[in-house]
Amino acid sequence: MLAHALFEAVEKIRHCERCNTFTEQVLCALCINPDREQHLLCVTETPADMMMIEQTLAYRGLYFVLMGSLSPLDGIGPKEINLDKLMARATGGQVTEVVLATSFNNEGEATAHYISEMLKARGLRVSRLARGVPVGAELEYVDIGTIARALLDRRST
Repeated sequence: MLAHALFEAVEKIRHCERCNTFTEQVLCALCINPDREQHLLCVTETPADMMMIEQTLAYRGLYFVLMGSLSPLDGIGPKEINLDKLMARATGGQVTEVVLATSFNNEGEATAHYISEMLKARGLRVSRLARGVPVGAELEYVDIGTIARALLDRRST
């Protein structure tokens, strides 16, 4: 039973031609939704990251899923994370802003910086998810790097 289900998944699941997430169709449900904001493109590392952003109900644009992050030590470069496909999508005419939603680890930061430089050179507006102290957290339990970044990125009230 399990083997049959796995075989069926391998046969049916593919990458969406636009956003690169997993789907059973040529285009995923988000990409074909006409109510999405076509000028916004959010870049995530994984389909799970994409779904977390989607669950917030705070973002109504489209997505591109890299399926990883740059990691030269592991042999993962721009080609392995589909940056050519991302560039074609982002510079295709409708997108005016790209939101980088990669992880806040070394690989995610490097990936965001690399993509940001490429997109800015092509005249696109690039933004990055904010980072800081989580809602409901007590400062004594938050790591020092997060507190430092929250102080640097503070804004007036």
